[in-house]
Order: sequence, then C-alpha cells, then structure tokens
Amino acid sequence: MPRSRKTQVALSATPYYHCVSRCVRRAFLCGKDTLTGQDFSHRRAWIETRLLHLAQVFAVEVCAYAVMSNHVHVVLHIDQATAERWPFREVIDQWHKLFKGSFLSQRYCRGELLGRAELNALHQQVEVWRGRLQDISWYMRCLNEDIARKANQEDNCTGRFWEGRFKCQALLDEKALAACMAYVDLNPIRAGMAPSPETSEFTAVQRRILHRDGNSTTQPHDLHPFAGNPREDMPKGLPFRLDDYLELVDWTGRQLRDDKRGAVSNSLPPILERLAIEPKHWLYMSRHFESRFKGMVGTAYSIKAACTKMGYRRRTGLADCRALLG
Repeated sequence: MPRSRKTQVALSATPYYHCVSRCVRRAFLCGKDTLTGQDFSHRRAWIETRLLHLAQVFAVEVCAYAVMSNHVHVVLHIDQATAERWPFREVIDQWHKLFKGSFLSQRYCRGELLGRAELNALHQQVEVWRGRLQDISWYMRCLNEDIARKANQEDNCTGRFWEGRFKCQALLDEKALAACMAYVDLNPIRAGMAPSPETSEFTAVQRRILHRDGNSTTQPHDLHPFAGNPREDMPKGLPFRLDDYLELVDWTGRQLRDDKRGAVSNSLPPILERLAIEPKHWLYMSRHFESRFKGMVGTAYSIKAACTKMGYRRRTGLADCRALLG
C-alpha cells in the first residue's frame, strides 16, 4: 500500500526530494506521438516555465529537472527556514500570486481595517498558507493541475492528463543527491533525444551551462545554486562546485553513449573521488536510478537514521543503497 506524502517527507531527515510525474498511460502528451503523428512538444515549454515560476512563489527551490515527452523529473529543495522568516504580509502576497486568497486577505491587502476576531482568523489562515508554500505536494499540485487544464483546453476534452499521484523519493545525503541530479539531467541523452548536456532541451543542466557563458561565478537565479564544498562563498546551496558537477555530467554522458558503453575515462571527475563512489556503480545509477531505488536513497547509515526519525519499521531498499552507495 502506498505511503502518504506526510510519511515520505521529513525535513528533519533531508530537505531534498526527487519527484516524477508521468502522463496517463505514458502517452506522448508532451512530445511527438509516432503512431498518430501529433506533436505536443510545445507543452514541454509550458512545464518548464511553470515549474520555474512556482519556485519563485513557494519556499521550494529547483535543483534539477528534465521535461520529457511523457514524464517530468524534478529534484526539489525545501527551504523551510525562508518560509518561516516570511513576514505576515509576504505570505499573503506569495499566496495571492497563485490563488485569490480569502475575503479577509483581500480586504487586508486593500488596506481595510479588520476587527480583532477577523485579524485572528486571518492569522490562522496565513499560517496554513505558510505551511502549504513549503509543501512539495502543493508545489506539484500547482504544477500538474495547471498543465492538465491547458492541455485539456487545447485538446477540447476532459479527463486525466497525468497518472495517479506523483512519485517522491527522499535524497538523504550528498551521494544520493549527486546521483539523482545527474540521472535527471542526463534523461534526454539516455533517451536518445540529445547528444550532449548543452543540447538537452528543457533540462536544468542546459540552463546552467547556457547561463554560465564562460563565467563560473554566475548561476541562474531561478535554480538552487551550487555552493561548493566546503561551503565558503554562499551561505546555502548545493554541496558541490558548479564546474565539478558539469564536468561530472559531461563525463557521465560520454560513458552512456552506445560507442562508449562500459568504458571508463582516465580523466575521472574529482567529485566521484570525494564522494567515494565507484565509477561502475555511478554509471549504473546514471542509467537505473529510478528503477533501482524505490523509496529513500542514501548510504546505509543515512537510511537507518532517516527510518528512525520517520518512524519506519521496514528499511526498504537498504541492500541496494548499501551495494551502490556504501
């Protein structure tokens, strides 16, 4: 029986999560259907624009994403500290960017005087909104519902666009985070849709490469930044150097090509050495991350610690994590 989202997301264990949404029956509803000849590739731009816009509204940051022809991958970071620091009015303003809010919040924004009981009620509602603005389920809901409505309107039909609920995996440590991000960024290469990371459309890695433009210090404002390791230049961010990560993705992409299958380059990226991941294990995860790991992902120690915090009795996937991540 599937676990509820509340039992899968525990910020005390990790703020990083991998989410996947698939089109109903895995149809090519965001790409070109070779059977019917219909081309819906423009919807990939809808999804990319929407998920990056939502990152400016929610206290949720996008680390990696790949918009494919029939599914979407996104690696998210929940910035709980920022959400808790938002002033009362800012929470209302953020919520109003997506929803009308309530009668009381609309009156408050117009500068109308509220009574004590009305103000207390509004404060309670704002705290509910504050929680939703740092909730992955609400983020994915606002992403998927918007795209489904647009697609159904375009097709002049009703019904489901996406399969059931989205898949969610907790990424418990640096090894799991690096492996998952690279797996997501390399999706178009594995699918034969692009020959290199910089030509992989609708991915975070292409956005980072194009924005970099020869300057390793500049990063897209709408993506979770790389802070380096140790974290010296920025107070928060991904625990890798941007150049190291791009080198790793480029190296991995070369190994995944058909003419390079099984080959290991002598110029092994230093990030693999620091994370102590065997190259053969890394390449396997770059192809099979989603299918091999069904739940939480991390080292055996991270899995055990997270299960204790989240109250899990069974440690699902522990053997696979120990074999591949240590």
